[in-house]
Amino acid sequence: MILQGTGILTSFIHIISESLLAPVVIILVIFLVYAILSLGGFLNEWFTKKPLKSDALESLLQDVSKSTNPDELKEVIDSSALYKEQKDVLVKITNNYNLGPDARKAFASKLIEEEESNLLKLTSKTDILVRLGPIFGLLGTLIPLGPGLSALGTGDITTLAQSLTIAFDTTVTGLTIGAIGYVISKYRKQWYESDLTTTETVAEAILEKLNGF
Repeated sequence: MILQGTGILTSFIHIISESLLAPVVIILVIFLVYAILSLGGFLNEWFTKKPLKSDALESLLQDVSKSTNPDELKEVIDSSALYKEQKDVLVKITNNYNLGPDARKAFASKLIEEEESNLLKLTSKTDILVRLGPIFGLLGTLIPLGPGLSALGTGDITTLAQSLTIAFDTTVTGLTIGAIGYVISKYRKQWYESDLTTTETVAEAILEKLNGF
């Protein structure tokens, strides 16, 4: 009786396992397409991204310190080599020059936190590829091995070959997805961390200057 119940359960699990192959393959294809599109965006960012060098940052901080009013501060920010997102944050801080020092500092911290959250959302998508790509690749490897081994027992070499082909293809696809996601996430996190540090540095200089107006 126990063996019969176990047999029913294992048969049920076997059916579920085989039924998962199609969804796993579909998800791998979706991940692969997204990874390729992300790679294209990453390469474009790689060739067009021009982070602010230390000399340029020093010059910007000097220009901020020489500003005599909020309007002049905004002109300095707008004419700088900062990215649009960085300029937007710094201009918002400058526009609220009428706030008290504590409120202005809290508002600046909130703006920078929001910008950091936006950047993390971009890297979190490729982080998903790093984690789930190899996992689904492994699922795509293991699922067809069951029917393949069964076919080997009956001498059906054709079915075994097809199962092994699917297994190897999904493994390679999953690892490729994970590798692409890892490279993109690694470099983008470095870039965005540097950008946030620059934004925070300029924001501090602006806050100090606004306190003196």
